[in-house]
Amino acid sequence: MDKPGLISDDSGQTHCAWRTAAPEYPRYHDHEWGVPVADDVQLYEKICLEGFQAGMAWITILRKREQFRAAFEGFDFRRVAQYGEADIQRLMRDAGIVRNRAKIVSAINNARRACELVDETGSLARWLWTFEPGAEERPTVVDMAYWTANPTSPASVRLSKALKKRGWTYVGPTTMYALMQATGMVNDHLEGCACRPRIEALRRHFKRPT
Repeated sequence: MDKPGLISDDSGQTHCAWRTAAPEYPRYHDHEWGVPVADDVQLYEKICLEGFQAGMAWITILRKREQFRAAFEGFDFRRVAQYGEADIQRLMRDAGIVRNRAKIVSAINNARRACELVDETGSLARWLWTFEPGAEERPTVVDMAYWTANPTSPASVRLSKALKKRGWTYVGPTTMYALMQATGMVNDHLEGCACRPRIEALRRHFKRPT
């Protein structure tokens, strides 16, 4: 019998149960979620998409991701930072993305804040990865009880506060914890998931931006 939050596939491998919730999820779960990210553009994209996801199901955003990439010019934040009202109106007419003006404006604002941060520190990735929680902050076992009780973490609260202080928006603690899960700052594949040891190995050998 599978443990809570886990499910076995036809080959007998066990995975996080959410992997089966949509046809797009196996690839995302197996090859992307939790893989460490050190690229500034990719990190900006993930912050934007997590912000667009607020109040929605992640699968909605995942299915629209390619349209988002096209609409926001590959999430090149230096280009998005130049967007004005005409671009906002263009994006509001784009049925391929989430047409929420506040979230679109937030993505543009955050691009400008990303430019400022990179100009100041040299790297968005370097700055973000300083918020990676230490082992003392992580649970001994990542299971459904932990997931259910912890939609945020002390590290995601710190990151959220730091970003808000710099003027970023749609970066609440829950959204930032989802970012940490997605970008490998934490490994939240459940104990027993076949991907957990692989992600742990990737994290162990990952060269943190310096």
